[in-house]
Formats: sequence, structure tokens, C-alpha cells
Amino acid sequence: MGALADLFAGTAPGAGGIKILAPGAALLRGFVQASLPALLQEIEHVAKAAPFRRMVTPGGYAMSVAMTNCGEAGWITDLGGYRYGATDPQSGRPWPAMPPMFRALAAGAAKAAGFDGFEPDACLINRYEAGAKLSLHQDKDERDFSQPIVSVSLGLPAVFLFGGEERRQKPARLRLESGDVVVWGGPSRHRYHGIDPLAPGSDPLTGPYRYNLTLRKAL
Repeated sequence: MGALADLFAGTAPGAGGIKILAPGAALLRGFVQASLPALLQEIEHVAKAAPFRRMVTPGGYAMSVAMTNCGEAGWITDLGGYRYGATDPQSGRPWPAMPPMFRALAAGAAKAAGFDGFEPDACLINRYEAGAKLSLHQDKDERDFSQPIVSVSLGLPAVFLFGGEERRQKPARLRLESGDVVVWGGPSRHRYHGIDPLAPGSDPLTGPYRYNLTLRKAL
């Protein structure tokens, strides 16, 4: 992975630069802008092996966001609860391997935000269409909370909600464009976050969709 690691390790945010959201949290504007076509191609490969699906919450509600996973572990929700699993419950096979490009961008983005040595083992891939959203939540199903979260936006723009450590705290509203990356960890690791309902539109690369890569150290 040497060449890829070097590529993203040397990547600088785009014209928007780095926006500090809170201690341990940063928005890297345009960080993966130049790599969007290659990243989308990798998403297509993953989805061929593990198709997108709308998972069901423990309360029995189908999520509006379609999801799939790659890596050693995949995030799962069903009537049994929220958890990580090594196999795709839809096929019974292991989740597809995480593309080296995903690992490299996660390590590079984490380093740019002040977190050296990040090695994700799980990547949740979300696909949004008009009206799809993600309610405020915390990422807390992982074993190692010392590791950051790296979230990559591709396709249609979205409004990212970044709150505090309690759900009642009013979140900041940030417009994310294709190629932006948000990293949060350390004192911000358990902040609530979400996505407002996606507005209709058409992106030159993704059409009516927005894709999001959420890379974590789960195991």
C-alpha cells in the first residue's frame, strides 16, 4: 500500500482548508476531490459482492439509508440490535476486503487532523437518495474509543449535523460537498452526529445519490 499511503499522506485539503469543529474534530475540505472516480469505482466493486440494502433497526423500522460494508468487520442493525459482524447476514459470506485506497485515505485524513497511525478495520458505506437521512446518534459499538472516525463524502451535497455529547445539545449544521472529509476523535469521539434529509439533485459522478464512507477501528 506504499504508493497509496504516500498519495494521501501528502494530500492537503482543498481551497477551503481545514476547519476545526471542536477539540479533536476537523473538516478537511476537498481532501479526496482528485480521487473521487477511483473511490466510486471501488464502491461499485464492494456493492457487487455485498449489495446495498436498507437495514432494520431493533425497533423494526427500515432505515432510509441503504448500506453495505467492507473490511474485517461490518456494522449491522436488525431486530437483534446494533453490532459488528465478520460476515454479511444476507449472504453468509465474509464482507468484501477493504480496498487499499480506503485504508490509505483514512490514514492520511486522520493524520491531517492530528491522529497518527490510524488503521481502520471496518468501513460502512452509506448510499443516500432524496429524502434519506441519518438521525443524531453516537458511534459507540466499537471496542477502541481511542481511535478516530473518518467520514468521507462523495456525490450530492448534504447537511452534516455535529452535536455535543448529549442528544439535547443543539448541533452545528455544516454543508458537506463531494470530496470533503470529517474526522473526529479524542475528546470529540462520542459527539452526536447525523445527516439532514438529502435534497434532490444530480451529481456528475453519482447521479441522484450521495455516498458516505465511514471508516473505523471496530475490533
